[in-house]
Amino acid sequence: MNLNWVVDAVSSQVPLTEPDRIALSFDGTVRTTYGELEEGTRRYARALRDLGLNKGDRLGLLLYNDAEYPALLMAAARLGVIVVRLNFRLTAAEVEFILSDSGASVVIVHSSLLDRVAPVREKSGVASVVVVADSDDPIPDWAQAFEELKGKDALTRAELPVVAPSDPLCLIYTSGTTGLPKGAIWSHANTVNIAAMQALRWQFGKDTVALVPGPIYHAGGFEAVFLPALLMQGRAVYLQSGGFSTDRFLEVLQAEQVTDCLLFPFILTDLLHRDDLEHILPKSLRRFILGGDMLMPSTAQEVKRRLPHIKLCQVFGLTEGGAIATTLEDDDFLTQPKSIGRPLPLGEARVIREDDTLADVDEVGEIEVRNAGVCAGYWNRPEANAATFYDGWCRTGDLGYVNADGFLHLSGRAKDMIRSGGENIYPAEIEKVLSAHPAVQATAVVGVPDTRFTEVGCAVVVAEPGPTPDPAELRAFCREQLAGYKVPKYFVFVDELPMNASGKVLKYQLRHTYADIEARSTGEKSPA
Repeated sequence: MNLNWVVDAVSSQVPLTEPDRIALSFDGTVRTTYGELEEGTRRYARALRDLGLNKGDRLGLLLYNDAEYPALLMAAARLGVIVVRLNFRLTAAEVEFILSDSGASVVIVHSSLLDRVAPVREKSGVASVVVVADSDDPIPDWAQAFEELKGKDALTRAELPVVAPSDPLCLIYTSGTTGLPKGAIWSHANTVNIAAMQALRWQFGKDTVALVPGPIYHAGGFEAVFLPALLMQGRAVYLQSGGFSTDRFLEVLQAEQVTDCLLFPFILTDLLHRDDLEHILPKSLRRFILGGDMLMPSTAQEVKRRLPHIKLCQVFGLTEGGAIATTLEDDDFLTQPKSIGRPLPLGEARVIREDDTLADVDEVGEIEVRNAGVCAGYWNRPEANAATFYDGWCRTGDLGYVNADGFLHLSGRAKDMIRSGGENIYPAEIEKVLSAHPAVQATAVVGVPDTRFTEVGCAVVVAEPGPTPDPAELRAFCREQLAGYKVPKYFVFVDELPMNASGKVLKYQLRHTYADIEARSTGEKSPA
């Protein structure tokens, strides 16, 4: 099954007596019916075809959450066009790499993000740029206004190409262990399958109103929770990007009468700081789905105490492995507080030793997942594909174990990765940038605990002879080339990095040394 069949089938099943059934709500203000969504995808499909896009071509979307974003993504799906979903926090250099790597020929960009595209469009091979302007921002003469895409006649279904379930739908770029991002290929089939698996697990239906607070360029914003709600004729609610506030979040929860809500743990922690929370949450709310980071057991206990009618669910997954691979459901939250649960329906998870044999109960090894949502591989990365995917299994890079009760537990990371506020950050990408600074002789970046974001980056730097660099200067240098969330929070300076006999930096020592840096240091100097 492809995504187009889903849109058509779900829309056609809406009873004639319910023509106003809402499919999408953007920030609780712009609502789209199922009929409008279906027709809108075919209307935008004609507009995209008029831009020269055909099956197999790549379309870059560099947009904030927007009322038109889902329809544009689904319109591309109609044509078999592959959508390259760009993180709006990326710098121009990062955008250039992804556009060049993916071979995107057309980019639709918000006017406030034009500075990321303008200097790189020719170098990256982009032929057409379409600008979404929500103000009087001028449109460059080399671009065209998004408004020109509107008002097109919808393509008939007979005019649309045949799109196979195995055809690519999206490229979602993840940071890489080598410092270069990799484009995870989401096919139509694995996109639909992972949505169906979630809908089965949580018994979504027509009464489901599911809210995702994060960006829908992310697999945790579209494929997770959002799409499963649409699959079952429910309502998908998503928020405006930037300026998140708990007040606005609560207003949308109430206005839409949300039933299921995807949250990052730090958002739930912020909500629990409100004394009036018990009285202002809508009575419709029945489940918090926690993703991105592990929920602290103490926070789970507070939710149980203050909001006993709301179920908790912890999810674990990765972009390559289908966004969500395992879940810890409410009944098991207190008896298995540190677990990431069990696989979704029709999914598997296991723990493997270094020799690829199955680990025993309670034995730590690398977690692997297999399900119909595992992505089709990386775009033009044969070596990475061979290292990550085999026989339907996806190596997650996370270390863990299965206990005697059959619950999966995380115990660390095989890959050198930082998990901060729901985003994956690979130190190699940061180290590559920092090493180019003339005052930096050598550097190693590690993750350290953080009260709000679970983990943040700490750059341990060996400076060149001379005055010690100003951390603010290094931070600004990083910001020129890296998205803000990748920039280390702390910079510390040392005479040398700890290394083994092979010359490899012993990062576990650095993580141990600076594990309490938040409490004992501002990070501007090496602790005594």
